[in-house]
Amino acid sequence: GVLTHASVLTVSSYPSRTSVVLRGKYLLDNVLGSPAPAPPPDVPPLDEASFGTKKSLRQQMEAHRQNAICASCHNRMDTLGFGLENYDAIGRWRTEDGKFPIEAGGTFPDGKSFTTPAEMKTLLRGTMLKDFTRCLTEKMMIYALGRGIESYDRLPVREIVLKSAADSHKFQPIV
Repeated sequence: GVLTHASVLTVSSYPSRTSVVLRGKYLLDNVLGSPAPAPPPDVPPLDEASFGTKKSLRQQMEAHRQNAICASCHNRMDTLGFGLENYDAIGRWRTEDGKFPIEAGGTFPDGKSFTTPAEMKTLLRGTMLKDFTRCLTEKMMIYALGRGIESYDRLPVREIVLKSAADSHKFQPIV
């Protein structure tokens, strides 16, 4: 599928490692159409030198989320990003990050949880299909119209999403 396509996994990683934040943000922005706000200006960086040796990426991100301001965005982004952690920066399957086993599970804000990338994709298909359809419709309209979406475009977008939903979310009604 699209989520585990090498191009998506590569564009949402750093050159030398994966990033749950970049992957989660990419999915929120480009697949679900619900972008996260910009980070505050003085966010401390993660300790790059300890990745895979002293602490797992998950342990570092969980420590970062102890700050309530950080957690408000990272709870959404990181869940999506951790669901793709079994894929390295170019999309190869892996079970370890350095000397630590990968924990690809997470819990969405609605309380539904998963333990594998396949389970995450199934949950996304079931619970976020409407968001994906809306996002895809908006992106196709931007491409077709050669401009961004304006407030007066919201009604046609909603009508297209409803037509697609009535036809089992098929692509043809969107086109």
